[in-house]
Amino acid sequence: MEESIQNKGYEMDMCSGSILKKMLLFTIPLMCSSILQLLFNAADVVVVGRYAGDNSLAAVGSNTSLINLLMNLFVGLSIGANVVAARFYGAKQEQELKKTVHTAMLLSIYSGIILTVVGLIGAKQILIWMQTPEEVLDLAVLYLRIYFIGMTGTMIYNFGSALLRAVGDTRRPLYYLFGAGCVNVVLNLIFVIGFRMDVAGVALATVISETISATLVIRCMMKEQGGVHLELKEMHIYKDKFFQILRVGLPAGFQGIVFALSNVVIQSSINLFGATVVAGNSAAANIEGFVYMAMNAFHQSTISFASQNFGAGEQKRINRIVFTGEICVFVVGLIFGNACVLLGHPLLGIYSSSPKVIDAGMNRLHIIARTYALCGMMDVMVGGLRGVGYSVMPMIVSLIGACGLRLIWLATVFQIEAYHTVTIVYLSYPITWIITLSVHVLCFVLIRRKQMREYKCALAV
Repeated sequence: MEESIQNKGYEMDMCSGSILKKMLLFTIPLMCSSILQLLFNAADVVVVGRYAGDNSLAAVGSNTSLINLLMNLFVGLSIGANVVAARFYGAKQEQELKKTVHTAMLLSIYSGIILTVVGLIGAKQILIWMQTPEEVLDLAVLYLRIYFIGMTGTMIYNFGSALLRAVGDTRRPLYYLFGAGCVNVVLNLIFVIGFRMDVAGVALATVISETISATLVIRCMMKEQGGVHLELKEMHIYKDKFFQILRVGLPAGFQGIVFALSNVVIQSSINLFGATVVAGNSAAANIEGFVYMAMNAFHQSTISFASQNFGAGEQKRINRIVFTGEICVFVVGLIFGNACVLLGHPLLGIYSSSPKVIDAGMNRLHIIARTYALCGMMDVMVGGLRGVGYSVMPMIVSLIGACGLRLIWLATVFQIEAYHTVTIVYLSYPITWIITLSVHVLCFVLIRRKQMREYKCALAV
């Protein structure tokens, strides 16, 4: 057995003690980080909507699904790094954890460079394919190209914070994000209101703040002791760790890409209804993002908890971990989602003063925000499956159940003249969440029965 690598200050042993208490201690800072990140992103949208107009608001909002599409493969790789690192941490294998850290951080740099090149070259053509309204196209292209200049910083922060989460540290990424986000807000006001840089100012502020957060994460890991200590000169792609990360990360990333691709198709369908609906949809989606990120924190915690326990051989705790995550995410999603509807008019009024834009946003909130808990439960189940070593299966189920059915819905029901409305587009979300969640639960039950049989046989031997 290798020497323990637990740091009592920030790291967490997820393999013993109360699951609910530790999950909440882990998840609350992660939830705050996610919500803060959205607050700072929302500041971009609010400043643009208030001081640059509805076309600029639509230009920024129409980029969201495309940015997710281009980023999701590499965000999936960061999930792979989290799972692999958490297993080695749970198994107390410090040298293997170190190799994973140095592989993942170099991979983050390569990922950022690739994204920057793709974003700069392909921005305009992809937005045209998405049927972005002509009146906002040039602004959307400008925003996207500047935004992707900062992709290396974004990837470094994502991978670094994923590695810190693997050992139970969700507090320091929160501190770094808060500092960088405050800079983002101040620069938004300076660039957009002071210098009248419109969407370019918002994008530039984001690039600078992401660079700051990346720098802080690297500094933290360089000062850290134990397996997550980072030595820049030792960054190297260890082949075995690289492929372990890919085994988990590629299916997760591919799933994210296809999800985002289906959202791009949905965004294209929404774009057909004009700039007002696009602006209302963008504002509502930003509000819903706070609910999603609050729920996604339980998805991330389920991955880390299940992975650590899987690495430590604590099979009996894993079912309780997933069940606890499901209960927590249901409560959070139900409360936050319905709160968004109840406060919808004043919240949407922050983004735009146009009554038509607000009405368009409320239409989306009534359908998607009210049922968002289903999406959170679906994601937690995926996190549990990935944590116990299954990444391809939840990918296939999600692609068929959510993405495939969503696209079929748009190609069939939405094409019927009587149902060719934006409301029908929005209904595709809760319907596919219910179907996909049900299949994930069935898969998890069958897999855990198999793993518990193997666990009992191993104990008998």
